[in-house]
Amino acid sequence: MTFSVKLISPTTRLPSHATSHAAGWDLYADDSLTVPAGGRSLVSTGLKIVSQPEGTYARIAPRSGLAWRHGIQVGAGVVDSDYTGEVKVVLFNQDPSLPFEVRRGYRIAQLIFERVEIPLEVTEETDIPATERGDGGFGSTGTS
Repeated sequence: MTFSVKLISPTTRLPSHATSHAAGWDLYADDSLTVPAGGRSLVSTGLKIVSQPEGTYARIAPRSGLAWRHGIQVGAGVVDSDYTGEVKVVLFNQDPSLPFEVRRGYRIAQLIFERVEIPLEVTEETDIPATERGDGGFGSTGTS
């Protein structure tokens, strides 16, 4: 199984695998910027996904080291198989006092390919069948 990308700038780096069993492919920043304390920034990767494994979408996920050491999280992380634009990463800095400096070439997120089933249509129902849980929402099944 393979995927292919197009590099759109001379400084773009190919995604890489840290180990042979790593679930994610590391994505690299293709620009330098500051993610403000408590804020967010959109970071260019300089690449476009040309093809990905059949029946998958690519999810942009956080890197655990950035999350733990710097409070950096990732948002808006779905890359559909028919998207042909540049892959960009939304970084959220959850540290309320320290900005986070991104430099070109930093590993900023990871790309994980996940299987997806896409329903061909949606239907509307007028009744909802009864279940054991019913409409119990947040915390309705307990906290421990």
